[in-house]
Amino acid sequence: MKTRTVLFTTLLTVILIVTTAQAQDNNGRFGFELNAGISHATAEIGDADLGTGIGFEGVFHYRILKHAGVYLGWGWKHFPSESSFAGEDIEFEETGYVYGIQFKHPVGKSGLSYILRAGGIWNHLELENSDGDITYDTGHGAGWQVSGGLDIPLWRNWSLTPTIKYSSLNRDFETETDNFSADLNYVALHVGFFKNF
Repeated sequence: MKTRTVLFTTLLTVILIVTTAQAQDNNGRFGFELNAGISHATAEIGDADLGTGIGFEGVFHYRILKHAGVYLGWGWKHFPSESSFAGEDIEFEETGYVYGIQFKHPVGKSGLSYILRAGGIWNHLELENSDGDITYDTGHGAGWQVSGGLDIPLWRNWSLTPTIKYSSLNRDFETETDNFSADLNYVALHVGFFKNF
């Protein structure tokens, strides 16, 4: 886990240095978005019926072409569950990294732009009991995510970014009595603030 954290931090630092240096000559190529919202799981995990989730993401963006770019960030989602295979009042948490490509295009002369994103997630699932102790952890693995939304200009280089996302992650839980595959598929409605540099 520490090796992945060091690798991610190093990669993020290099991207920040390169893009900040290039942003001085190419106005508007770099951006940062902080978004948060609610999530609804589309299926149970084992026998656990997940409640409405909450979460947030912090995402760095880099525009490569006029309307296309790449993004990289970190996110956290929390889903409550009154009962599950792991006991009563268990909470499911998904944390990890998001990355992918983005297409952003103006909507006529309205000042609005629509956003389309497709990419991967490198996340893990944790189960926490009512005391906040982690009882199970799947380890990180690959999943995918697609989203669409709007970029609504606010002031200067700030904009509001409401989006709808669909994410899918399949990980394996190992319990004392059984091993099983857990599919966490959910729809998320997020609202974010985007700063363009």
